[in-house]
Amino acid sequence: VCSMGNSTSRLYSALAKTLSSSAVSQHQDCLEQPDSAQLDPIDPKDLLEECQIVLQKRPPRFQRDFVDLKKNAASNHRPIRVMQWNILAQALGEGKDNFVQCPMEALKWEERKCLILEEILAYKPDILCLQEVDHYFDTFEPLLSRLGYQCTFFPKPWSPCLDVEQNNGPDGCALFFLKDRFELINSANIRLTAMKLKTNQVAIAQTLKCNETGRLFCIAVTHLKARTGWERFRSAQGCDLLQNLKSITQGAKIPLIICGDFNAEPTEEVYREFSNSSLNLNSAYKLLSPDGQSEPPYTTWKIRPSGECRHTLDYIWYSQHALNVNSALGLLTEEQIGPNRLPSFNYPSDHLSLVCDFSFNQDPDRLL
Repeated sequence: VCSMGNSTSRLYSALAKTLSSSAVSQHQDCLEQPDSAQLDPIDPKDLLEECQIVLQKRPPRFQRDFVDLKKNAASNHRPIRVMQWNILAQALGEGKDNFVQCPMEALKWEERKCLILEEILAYKPDILCLQEVDHYFDTFEPLLSRLGYQCTFFPKPWSPCLDVEQNNGPDGCALFFLKDRFELINSANIRLTAMKLKTNQVAIAQTLKCNETGRLFCIAVTHLKARTGWERFRSAQGCDLLQNLKSITQGAKIPLIICGDFNAEPTEEVYREFSNSSLNLNSAYKLLSPDGQSEPPYTTWKIRPSGECRHTLDYIWYSQHALNVNSALGLLTEEQIGPNRLPSFNYPSDHLSLVCDFSFNQDPDRLL
């Protein structure tokens, strides 16, 4: 077992079966996935407390409140909480992204991973969809599996993390769901295509059965191509993903939730493709606006050498004929984010987490 650096002994006890990032970088060739099924379960309250001990010199977590969006829609089952988050790959944060107002000390993995875990533990998602995961095998899989999640990871074929010295392997998408709430029926790892060419972007789509209701639904996570000038490329990737999901959901017979960093503002073609799809999708965070028709003003906010970047790129899409959005987590205010923007000592990523509570429509065929 490798030392966890300057972690406290209590955190070390919770993470005893995980590898340190330095160990991984030195032994890439012999890295094996830990057999987490043999590890003892972790009480989430204990892990949260241990993370807070490591973070005691940092400012406290920002307060974010859920906004009730129910429209007198009674539900006969416990809501399904879904969390979407681009957590910022460690190799990119330290080696490529050039957050000019963020001190390197704030990006230190031994503490930043605790900020990420603290955010996840605070909102207790039933389903967790992450992008830019480059510490899956040494952190998220061993820990979240011990918290009761079933875990799936699909790395990018040519991850930019591999260009960074002392990287921790490729980044990719990861999907986690609580095994006591859902049963896995089908799982597909999708390498997205554009103009009939395979691309570096991926998606995971899993059909789950809700143990409480017996209802099936599909949950998907993706991360589309970044940067200005690639709008048509993203549009083609979006079309490919939609085609795959139409097949998996049997043309929307199975309700669908899609989480992702689309790297696209609502003005882009790929956004319109999802809005106008035959899958009858709506974007959950539009419901926070006064008219229910406008996306939030930002889901990412950072400062790079080229200037300030404030964009809406992250979404939770859902089958509006079959699912209701009971509530959504409010975003951080500009005052909370602060003048140096994200990431920071307060917040571990340049993207905000999105969290929604869903319930099944009692008459799912009514709006088809």
